[in-house]
Amino acid sequence: MRLWHQLLLALIPGTTLGQTVLDLNSDGWTVSSKALNISVPGRVPSQVHLDLLAANVIGNATLPYVVCYHGLNDFNLRWVADSNWTYTSKPIEGLKPKSKSSWLVFNGLDTFATIKFCDQFIGTTDNQFRQYTFDISDALKHCKGSPTISLEFGSATKIANDIAADPKSQTWPAGVQGIFEFPNRWFIRKEQSDFGWDWGPAFSPAGPWQNIYIAQFEGEGDAYVLNTDIDIYRKGQINHLAPDQTQPWIVNASIDYLGSLPKNPSMAIEIKELESGKLLKSESIDKVVLSGNTVIGTVIVDADAPNLWWPAGMGKQSLYNITVKVQSKDRDLASVTKRSGFRTIFLNRSNITEEQLAQGIAPGANWHFEVNGREFYAKGSNLIPPDAFWPRVTEAKMQRLFDAVVAGNQNMLRVWASGSYLPDFMYDLADERGILLWSEFQFSDALYPTDQPFLDNVAAEVVYNVRRVNHHPSLALWAGGNELESLMLPMAKDADPESYPALVGDYEHLFISLILPLVYENSRSISYMPSSTNNGFLEVDLSAPVPMTERYDNGTDAKGHYYGDADFYNYDSSTAFDFSGYPVNRFTNEFGYHSMPSLQTWRQAVDDEDLDFNSSTILLRNHHYPAGGPDTHNFKNTTKGMDEMTTAVKRYYPAPSKADPIGNFSAWCHATQLFQADMYKSEIQFYRRGSGMPERQLGALYWQLEDIWQAPTWAGIEYDGRWKVLHYTARDIFKPIIVSPFMDTKTGVLSVYVTSDLWEVAHGTVNLTWTDLSGTPITDNAGTPMTSQFSVGALNTTRIYETNVTNLPLDNPQDAILVMDITAQGHLPNAESKTPTTFTHRNQFTPAFAKDLELRDPQLKLSHDSQAGTFTVEASAVSLYTWLDYPAGVVGYFEDNAFTLLPGEKRTLRFVVQKDETGGKWVDGVSVRSLWDQTTGV
Repeated sequence: MRLWHQLLLALIPGTTLGQTVLDLNSDGWTVSSKALNISVPGRVPSQVHLDLLAANVIGNATLPYVVCYHGLNDFNLRWVADSNWTYTSKPIEGLKPKSKSSWLVFNGLDTFATIKFCDQFIGTTDNQFRQYTFDISDALKHCKGSPTISLEFGSATKIANDIAADPKSQTWPAGVQGIFEFPNRWFIRKEQSDFGWDWGPAFSPAGPWQNIYIAQFEGEGDAYVLNTDIDIYRKGQINHLAPDQTQPWIVNASIDYLGSLPKNPSMAIEIKELESGKLLKSESIDKVVLSGNTVIGTVIVDADAPNLWWPAGMGKQSLYNITVKVQSKDRDLASVTKRSGFRTIFLNRSNITEEQLAQGIAPGANWHFEVNGREFYAKGSNLIPPDAFWPRVTEAKMQRLFDAVVAGNQNMLRVWASGSYLPDFMYDLADERGILLWSEFQFSDALYPTDQPFLDNVAAEVVYNVRRVNHHPSLALWAGGNELESLMLPMAKDADPESYPALVGDYEHLFISLILPLVYENSRSISYMPSSTNNGFLEVDLSAPVPMTERYDNGTDAKGHYYGDADFYNYDSSTAFDFSGYPVNRFTNEFGYHSMPSLQTWRQAVDDEDLDFNSSTILLRNHHYPAGGPDTHNFKNTTKGMDEMTTAVKRYYPAPSKADPIGNFSAWCHATQLFQADMYKSEIQFYRRGSGMPERQLGALYWQLEDIWQAPTWAGIEYDGRWKVLHYTARDIFKPIIVSPFMDTKTGVLSVYVTSDLWEVAHGTVNLTWTDLSGTPITDNAGTPMTSQFSVGALNTTRIYETNVTNLPLDNPQDAILVMDITAQGHLPNAESKTPTTFTHRNQFTPAFAKDLELRDPQLKLSHDSQAGTFTVEASAVSLYTWLDYPAGVVGYFEDNAFTLLPGEKRTLRFVVQKDETGGKWVDGVSVRSLWDQTTGV
């Protein structure tokens, strides 16, 4: 049993604590639609599409990839979302009719549900992200026959349209709201991407997507734990200010409960180290605070007593079990164990100091993260919903994904707004692996209502989720939503300047006046900002009606002042590698370009006859650009996105022209991945170089980590876990110390930099080797020194070589490559060993783009050592983008891929198996190819 599940069970106290809890999560439910004359077996937790699949109504349940995701089912199954559905339980056994009180507890209903118990109306829900409780005591007393529960789910798409059609509903300037497929998502508190996005489908599922319980109480002193907020922070810490690392730790435990407690309960808090079981703190608290149905107690831990939790690459992920017991004189009333860690994580948006100016940092304001008082470079990507149906997001799949994150040298994921709040087990996985989770409230690419019922609904959602996940040391930030200040408000200003001040007021009312105080009231440890991309704040006054004054238009300027983070998309591929057009700012939280998934992944959802770059099925599975409404066949928009990919390939890479249609399709898919990876690489190494530039750039999170289905997207990891070229390339360029070339296309100046994100100076050697593409050294190394020594400062960069390429003695720039290899010695942050670590990195530069290079056949040879479990690759000429591929049926990754291989070199690599359904036979299907092979063979 996983630890997270053990801890979850602590939230469901048994009868020994004075109450009866019935778990209703099981088979034995029925899903039905009277209007459609459909009735099938159901389960909890689930959603309608999944139960229809299990009953073979919308696909073959033995082919899980086919369900919903097959072909054009994104459009063909809309009848499911347009219908009302009812979940009915089997007769509930084990209830005690004479209990003093009985309650239904729903941890998540999606979304509009009418609840009946014993055929009596109990209540309604209208928020997917809230926990709901309903008193069913009276209904149970008057129950005739066997007690059952029915949950009647209304069509969210239709209800959203009905709300929008109400004359009393709020309106906005035309063209401002982001419509992807279904409209009016901003009126309802449901996963916004359920209504479509430019990387995913619009299934708009419904159902009891999280757990359901019944809690019954016998008398006073019975308590059922609903939620727990454990807040660990330094004494005196406040969310938007840097914590004092010398201060003791405050552990504030707050339990929300159903039932009743005696007048003077006490609390006991015990903190034990997870690995050793060593006791850190045990204290009984006589004076607790009771506030409504919440009990609060606090203990103090000495400043240096606990082992600190650090992100991946910066130290150990030290974790502690914190057990909180609410007690009376003679018994425990409630007991909860949460796993947590001691760390501070702070988003620094303070003004640049005189000391920083003296260091060469440009004026303006900071915008970077600090962990345990240390600034660091945030390396990572953006996490979207891993599936359109959350009940089939398994722990095993998320383990594979998060392991790929760590293997990819990433330390932070931005949990993008308008998916869903992550389940606790995903935060647990991040806690274990040291992955910081920048988390966002579920609002994106729209302006939202501000009527009081909507605000009250949001307030309950925010409080529940802030308290629920606050104990996780991986939680790094709360942001109000996605692109609200950088995109939506400017669009509103352009669309209707006269109404703009009122729209800003509405925005501030929701995201600053409402949400900010709720975060601060429930967490002292986590910073908050209203929008994912912003220019920071001018001031914070928690007593003011608008407690945070945003900077809005006062951003980066021509005087070299820098204030905020940036997102950046440019689909004009002609300027893709012109780094003079990349944003110069303190942090970059979104950037990217779309690509096709692999042939193996396409075959999970698309029939072979449709495997053509411009088939209707492939075209319509591309949602960039989105349809912009319920039109299911908007070829005009989707062909624009497809053209961007093909144009980019033709500009820079050999265009595939294989004889076999499916082989050619596969080569084109791979070619789009090459461009995507190279573009991201160009940006990441530019942003990382910014750590040593006046902008002091300290973060690069690319869009996006993974796929929600099989389609063209910005993802680096495909739906089943297969790595695209991008994830391998990002892994390489996210190494602690890298060498990177920068070519100014206007002047011909080539600069080579070494960049480090270590916290101490590193020293090393760089080898610069010019050869032609056969691997023959160029005479006199083209006037370039072959070896140079370097030192690079902490979180810094240094230029190690500069020349003008036009002045180099290259007989044929199309037959030349500069290979850059570095070996460096340095100390990883918080390393236990005093012996320095050796770091290596290889990069390359060609004076011509890949399509113009005079490639040779590298005649790649691949061998497999079955005893060692390794693969070895050799080449007879320079092999660019050397790519090891593997067949369907296995999930995992090679230790390196898409690398440059010189003749005479051997690369021996392991394949890390994460999941194998072939019985090991996948080994026979491993192949290798290079850029040369894109236009040759079948």
